[in-house]
Amino acid sequence: MELFVALKLIWTLLLGVLLSGLAIMVGMDMGVGTLLRFVGKNDAERRVALNIIGPHWDGNQVWFILGGGAIFAAFPTLYATSFSVFYVVMILLLFSMIMRPVAFEYRSKVDAKKWRGAWDWAFLISGALPMIIYGAAFGNVMQGVGFHYTWTGQFFQDESFLSYLLNPFAILCGVLSLSLSIYQGGTMLMLRGEEPIYARARGFAIGGALVAAVLFIIGGMWVAHINGYVFTSPVDPGMAPTPLNGPGVAVQQGAWMNNYHAQPLLWVLPVLGVLGMLGGAAMAAARKPVLGWWLGALAWIGVIFTTGASMFPFLMPSSTMPSQSLTAWNATGSQYNLGWMLFFALVFTPIIIAYTSWCFYVMRGKVKAADVAKNTHGY
Repeated sequence: MELFVALKLIWTLLLGVLLSGLAIMVGMDMGVGTLLRFVGKNDAERRVALNIIGPHWDGNQVWFILGGGAIFAAFPTLYATSFSVFYVVMILLLFSMIMRPVAFEYRSKVDAKKWRGAWDWAFLISGALPMIIYGAAFGNVMQGVGFHYTWTGQFFQDESFLSYLLNPFAILCGVLSLSLSIYQGGTMLMLRGEEPIYARARGFAIGGALVAAVLFIIGGMWVAHINGYVFTSPVDPGMAPTPLNGPGVAVQQGAWMNNYHAQPLLWVLPVLGVLGMLGGAAMAAARKPVLGWWLGALAWIGVIFTTGASMFPFLMPSSTMPSQSLTAWNATGSQYNLGWMLFFALVFTPIIIAYTSWCFYVMRGKVKAADVAKNTHGY
């Protein structure tokens, strides 16, 4: 195998790893924010919930930066096109995520019910909306996105953002993402919270996992009947990284299942996803939040890699000009670029995992309302 092709494959796999890390770590914090008004019935309980993720939420944002940075550096054409196609949605995402750090910093600055209540709503919006958008983006990409390039390489968008934002399959994927986020956040609150937060979070964790499992199964059956994309002419994986003058691509119903028919071992991925969700619900019910948290992480990995395995090698197919679809073969950077990126990823990703694990270990244990009340530096 040529080195360039190997690097393309490695970075496609690493993209899935980074998107999974983003979903697990950032999704956990978003889930706590979404649940804040429901697990905390008064200000003291809500402060406890915020201080459970308070030491970690900004560190977890590194995964958001890693995911975006990896797309920017390793898949520049995908980055430029996707951020242009989803521009309005990206603005909504950024504004909602800007609200989160502001809410963390300002909520406790004024000891007034209405003031803190308003910031609690900000936590709800900035927790739920990004996760809905995250899942809906996967749903939109699987259905194909309206864009094309001219012979000069200039990009054109062929559809309104409303057409891909508000469609049933994308909404299902968005709710699935939100459900997994609520589950992950619920297990985190169980890990470090006490009664009554523990019991309320446990109920939401069980419900989130079960809803996610049902939606994932429905989504799988749906994917078997939506249009997918297939190559109609020979493909050179070592092709130049440009979407112009590529191989022929056709739109076929159920084509996203072709890889599973060709490689039955891939069925392990959706099975892992479902087992993670159902097993996580069982662990939450059995009051074993540590196992529940890890099974939630497994569920995220199963969902994201199931999607990637279905679409491979397509990354963002074009519904209006299928032959210009972005794939793992034509949307990457150069061999030189991918090689250096891989070197830095192998160095810094283990460091990030190590210090994140160390931080969670050092700041383990239950967060108590009495301690939060006495801590003038707490959220």
